[in-house]
Amino acid sequence: MASSQSQFSAPQPTVATVSEFAGNLPQRYLVDRAFSLATWVATAIAIAVLGWLLIDVLSQGLGRLNWPFLTSFPSRKPENAGIIGALAGTFWVMIIVPIVAFPIGVGAGLYLEEFSDDTWFSRLIEININNLAGVPSIIYGLLGLAAFVRIMEPITGGRTVLAGALTLALLVLPIIIVATREALRAVPEGIRLAGLAMGGSRWQVVRDHVLPAAISGILTGVILALSRAIGETAPLITIGALTFVPFTPGCTEEFPYFNPVDLVRCPTAVAQSPFTVMPIQIFNWISRPQQEFHENGAAAIIVLLVMLVMMNSVAIALRGRFQRGRL
Repeated sequence: MASSQSQFSAPQPTVATVSEFAGNLPQRYLVDRAFSLATWVATAIAIAVLGWLLIDVLSQGLGRLNWPFLTSFPSRKPENAGIIGALAGTFWVMIIVPIVAFPIGVGAGLYLEEFSDDTWFSRLIEININNLAGVPSIIYGLLGLAAFVRIMEPITGGRTVLAGALTLALLVLPIIIVATREALRAVPEGIRLAGLAMGGSRWQVVRDHVLPAAISGILTGVILALSRAIGETAPLITIGALTFVPFTPGCTEEFPYFNPVDLVRCPTAVAQSPFTVMPIQIFNWISRPQQEFHENGAAAIIVLLVMLVMMNSVAIALRGRFQRGRL
């Protein structure tokens, strides 16, 4: 009996000694310090390059920034050239892009994450969305040229503000969808289960509990998407955005008529107007040999950066209010 008990007794656990670990500790600490140093060096290089670019742009463009520059149309004479046409085009495009992309992107993310079943079709859609997020922007320009400029010309008016905004909306849709799904996944499952246990339908739980909890993360993705859209040039050049625009979209023929109210008073006139945007105007000036045009391009870059910061500040403020539950 004793022999049988000893035969089936559990093996004794082995305890590692300190000497078995001590030999690797110096090497591990060395690798850890080397990796930490490498990250600091990479960060310092990135900050230095960004700082150098900002200093170069500010040194060239600050002297050109004045009210006539902001309110004048492009000119063949650099001292008379301004950015009001490109500024208005960028403003209208960036108004329409979130109007189109935000509800579609958030709705698609909600459906895929909260309502769709785990089928081969939903998995195929997920793979395509993830792949579209890495497609070069010029491909979206070709798609916009075929779909919005040619096929939908009776609606968009051809190479217009609406066609450009719809093209950029397609460009940022995958980013918004992926960000929406990640924000929804971060919501604890207990919130869903508690809402369902209280008798709410799935839509009621998502609308009243899950979406408010995820809205700050969703807005973060929207901020990143719009930041990419405002600086895109290739898709708009592909669909035929102009490089010389001596007018701004609006309801009247006299300046100033760069008015956000025009989108309500005469949406067709705004949406179906030819346009240009700030990145295209900057590219046009930088590509010229005269130093004065380079200074104009640097000043336009400063204006574009200010627009980007203002747009992101508004979105960040809205995100903060959602996080504090004030909206």
